[in-house]
Amino acid sequence: MSPESPSPGLSRLRDRARLLTDAELAGVPWLGLLSPEDRDHALRDMRVATAAPGDLICRIGRPATFWFGVIDGLLKMSNDASQGPMITFTGVPPGAWFGEGTLLKRESYRYNIEALRTTRVAGLPMQTFHELLDRSIPFNRFVLNQLNERLGQFIAARETDRHNDPDTRVARNLAALFHPVLYPGVGEVLRITQQELGYLVGLSRQRVNEALKDLQGLGLIRIEYGGLRVLDLTGLRGYRPQPKRGKSEAAERLPPR
Repeated sequence: MSPESPSPGLSRLRDRARLLTDAELAGVPWLGLLSPEDRDHALRDMRVATAAPGDLICRIGRPATFWFGVIDGLLKMSNDASQGPMITFTGVPPGAWFGEGTLLKRESYRYNIEALRTTRVAGLPMQTFHELLDRSIPFNRFVLNQLNERLGQFIAARETDRHNDPDTRVARNLAALFHPVLYPGVGEVLRITQQELGYLVGLSRQRVNEALKDLQGLGLIRIEYGGLRVLDLTGLRGYRPQPKRGKSEAAERLPPR
């Protein structure tokens, strides 16, 4: 396979691509900002396909050809394990559109995007993306806002990486997945398994389970069937390790004999 050829996962997506349904289009956050002419142009060129778990939508070293958005499902952004320890940069939940920085620079991808579960992914061709940038001020503002919010997200992720406390890592990563601007399709409930969250955070499912119970005990989240509901997003973002109860404190709480 030549360096310019797409990854097998992306080739399969292209083979299965179709036009978006009205329900799927309703979940595309930037469409409503466009003029009728620009919206029709985007609708003609945009496609959606279903990625299977393990499919690579973007692969390190491959040229960028689409601006991608998640209709439903879950993706992860990571490095290549062959280049060192596996690092997951972020999860990509419903409502997210990503890859605009790579398209703007017309570069090859510097990260992998992999489907963690069956995921419907929309794609806008790079040429159409640049045409909308050239003539649509609202589209420019949307992309600029995306870049600004993503910069803040990655600064916060860098700070989170310095924490060794598992509860802090789970709390901060959960807060990132509930970002209302970058991931407007999530809402208040994120459909995610503890195993999937473990993949994103770099912890075992058992340790993620403990952390989620601790966060629920603090009233920050509520564990629901098939997902998590955020009760205090500000609290999740600012979570700090909780002090552990020492022996002297425990002894003070013992009832008198």
